[in-house]
Amino acid sequence: MSESSEKKSAEYQAAVTVKRPMLAMIGLLIGGFVGMLSETSLNIALPSLMAKLNVNVSTIQWLVTSYMLVIGIVLPLSSLLTKWFTTRQLVLFALADFIVGAIISALAPSFAILLIGRMIQGIAPGIILPLMYTVATLIFPPYRLGTAMGMIGLVIMFAPAIGPTLSGIILGALSWHWIFWTFVPFLLIAAFLAYKYLPNVTKITKPKVDILSIALSTIGFGSLVTGVSLASSHGWNSPLVLGILVFALLVLAAYIYRQLHSTNPILNFHVFEKPNFRIGAILIILDFGIIISSMYLLPMFWQNGLDIAVALTGIVMLPGGIVNAIVSAISGRLFDRLGARLLAASGFLIVIVGIVMLLFATPTSAMWYVILAHIIIMIGAPLAMSPAQTFGLNALDVHSTGDGSTIMNTFQQMMGAVATAVATSLLAVGQHASSAPESSRTAFTNGVHYGLIFPLVLAVIAFLISFKINDKSEGK
Repeated sequence: MSESSEKKSAEYQAAVTVKRPMLAMIGLLIGGFVGMLSETSLNIALPSLMAKLNVNVSTIQWLVTSYMLVIGIVLPLSSLLTKWFTTRQLVLFALADFIVGAIISALAPSFAILLIGRMIQGIAPGIILPLMYTVATLIFPPYRLGTAMGMIGLVIMFAPAIGPTLSGIILGALSWHWIFWTFVPFLLIAAFLAYKYLPNVTKITKPKVDILSIALSTIGFGSLVTGVSLASSHGWNSPLVLGILVFALLVLAAYIYRQLHSTNPILNFHVFEKPNFRIGAILIILDFGIIISSMYLLPMFWQNGLDIAVALTGIVMLPGGIVNAIVSAISGRLFDRLGARLLAASGFLIVIVGIVMLLFATPTSAMWYVILAHIIIMIGAPLAMSPAQTFGLNALDVHSTGDGSTIMNTFQQMMGAVATAVATSLLAVGQHASSAPESSRTAFTNGVHYGLIFPLVLAVIAFLISFKINDKSEGK
């Protein structure tokens, strides 16, 4: 067989043959959707939760950041877990864990118990998110990988976007406890589908467990998020905050150094030696920071800046969520036709336009104006996500895609937690800087404007980096 024939044949063959790959993915996709939905589902309830649980904005943000913190701690271990347990075992454990965490949160009588429930839930997406990419790259042939990544992009981008809408509808009729009760039936369906249709696609090798690396990873990522989160209440100049952040960076440096020089690393950071993977990873990390920070600020702006009722807040965010779903669904197919560079650059430019529009919003702005700005952001962010993801992972071989997807997801969650904390800090700074009374709608709107500076900076950086994408390069 000629080299060109072998190459063409490889494009039409998956690494692992599965009769119905789409059906095999459905349980994973539902579990991943609920996991990502949970990242923003509480955002719309935060103002009322602050009053009901008697905590301030710096404390309530931990319901968001702690969830992403646990995901970020578990994610680096996912590659190791796939070498010790079967695909189906990991997914079923993750879904059962999420159900337990959701029930604890639904029954929580206090902030502390609710926080514990949220942290238990965070274990599940930490396992499921990288498995979605790993399983997809193994059971779909290369020529269908763009479409497969589009499905995953739909989960990653649409779920956080629709979270506030679904929660707003629930809060309009019921209490915040029902946000968590709603998760349970979907998780049970996902568990059934995973048990029945999900094949075991990863190879069990049971390598030696590097306890020191696990400790460095947990302490490093945990300290980073803790330090950034404390900055919202203690200030960025606080010796405590600076000390924790310096400590976190030193521990993470030691962790990465150990992985680079280990014969059996928990996470293979050598994938960053591939320029295409490096570019793709940076772009999706920045993109995720944009979506999480904007989805954190917008529900509070609707309620505290524009004085919109919580139920109506969910409804006005629905158009953006629907647009996000449509763009997420087609971005993978567009990648197969147009490549990553055009889509990524266009997506981030569109995001910049949407954020700038929000920077000009005031407490008296027309509702349609803010809805339009939200829709524009929800066009741009998913337009860039799936193409950048596929472009980066295409640079890796089959044996490295698990590490690549895990690294991408780990740093996405770290960026999400950091973005939430930074947005909270800037929100407080903006409120203090306003000449209006701090509790006024004008002051809060000024705080939101300060908070939006962060996703705007991320979008500008991502837009510039997107021009480094070379669609003609392969495996580099």
